[in-house]
Amino acid sequence: METKLESHLDTTLIYSVPFGCSFASIVALEWSTLPYRLARIEARDPASKQHPAFLAINPLGQTPALLQDDGTPLLESMAILLHIAARAPQAGLGFAPGTRAYDRQNSVLSFLHTTFHSAFMPAFQAARAPEDDHRIAVWREMAIDKVGKSLAHLEHLLENRDWLAGTDKTGLADAYFAATARWVEPLALARLSDTPRVANLLTRLQQEPAVQFAHAIEHGLPATSQGGFLGHVALDQLG
Repeated sequence: METKLESHLDTTLIYSVPFGCSFASIVALEWSTLPYRLARIEARDPASKQHPAFLAINPLGQTPALLQDDGTPLLESMAILLHIAARAPQAGLGFAPGTRAYDRQNSVLSFLHTTFHSAFMPAFQAARAPEDDHRIAVWREMAIDKVGKSLAHLEHLLENRDWLAGTDKTGLADAYFAATARWVEPLALARLSDTPRVANLLTRLQQEPAVQFAHAIEHGLPATSQGGFLGHVALDQLG
């Protein structure tokens, strides 16, 4: 559904497909119930990635990017997730500053946003390279090593816990985990069955309506929002 962007009474998330980490921000927005629109970037389409309206918001051409309700851009997944939590305190996405739960959430979210996410980058680089590129094997070996170590750390973090931070599923860390842990097996970097706590958490999150909604949105399938989704906005309508 295309919608004329006539005002900034709601936020607009610019997200990328396929397989983008902006998936986490869609999940968090659904959990928040805040009103929002989406603007789609086709990562494999240079015209989409280099669209002037998008580059005016983020000259780096990276997603996600959030147009706040006054039109001010906010960049980087972690900043966007923390912003969503602060805007929707009733949703319980975050924790009170100064508490141990707040510190744990920020620690886990930082790990996912930096160490875990970056562990996949050599594999994505290998997937984009020509088949005869002699560096592919090296890149994949690097990714397998880094992802394996990250999964072992996540398995440790989940010891005696159902969720990465807090006692409920609707946390920022769990949203970002849902976006990134789904890359492990499609990229053939590890077997999630070797880290059963990690596998169990991902399985439970995949059953969440907000996560299923984000999957449908990425695949361009009909999706029913249980949050405040107001439809898509074309890139030409941003600004």
